[in-house]
Amino acid sequence: MNKKTRAIFFAVLAAALYAINSPISKLLLEHVPATLMASFLYFGAGIGLFGVNLVQKATGKGNSELPLTKKELPYTVGMVVLDIAAPIFLMLGLTMTTAANASLLNNFEIVATAVIALVLFKEAITKRLWAAILCVTVASILLSFEDMSSLTFSTGSLFVLLACVCWGLENNFTRMLSSKSPIQIVIIKGLGSGAGSLALALAIGERFGSPICIIPALLLGFVAYGLSIFFYIYAQRDLGAAKTSAYYAISPFIGTLLSLVIFRQLPSITFIIALAIMILGAWLATEDTSKEPSAV
Repeated sequence: MNKKTRAIFFAVLAAALYAINSPISKLLLEHVPATLMASFLYFGAGIGLFGVNLVQKATGKGNSELPLTKKELPYTVGMVVLDIAAPIFLMLGLTMTTAANASLLNNFEIVATAVIALVLFKEAITKRLWAAILCVTVASILLSFEDMSSLTFSTGSLFVLLACVCWGLENNFTRMLSSKSPIQIVIIKGLGSGAGSLALALAIGERFGSPICIIPALLLGFVAYGLSIFFYIYAQRDLGAAKTSAYYAISPFIGTLLSLVIFRQLPSITFIIALAIMILGAWLATEDTSKEPSAV
């Protein structure tokens, strides 16, 4: 398996692992407040990858990875702050909209990541990827209105889109760290963002609901956040932020399918139209565009 193929495999694997986040979180949010839920998810990622790190050290593996230094501190701090905000916005959105809608809207992260990569980090964006961005944006607009006939905007969708923008910027910050140890990055992400979210949750008066839900939330965080981010960082090394995000686009479709099955929801006509446009956008984004002239 060459480097590019392996990177694509890691990106798709990361997407599949993250796909379970929205539907399972939607179930757990019936018993856990939104900000606390975000905290548990990141704590699960940090604690889980800390355990993986201990196993690697005991077996002598992973010693070749470069540690983070003071030079990367601004990106590291920015990554943690954005990782506190993004899942809180997502959890709030999930309390106000359907899990299927939220899963599909997560594709807006492609748009945010690509545009930020272009504007702030001067990453080249191909014409095909611009077309994909347009499709995803149109589909996201359709999904953001509860009633297309009266154009009633969905507050839940707005929170999901805000989460996508935060993660888009965070993806680019993480790209600047991708040559360093992925496990160290995820541990810092998990424990730092988890602690920040916990402090915020307690400050605004959230309290633990059913203690029995804490362990499932931690396990979900380990798989959907910890392992997903771990493989995502490896993919970024060879694909870049924009391209990795494009392959990651498969995640919302898996999450949407799981949501429709778990919650036995019948999709609306608007949802089906948005789904078709989103599939086209994801296909355009994941097509190999290395031979196309850059749009910038």
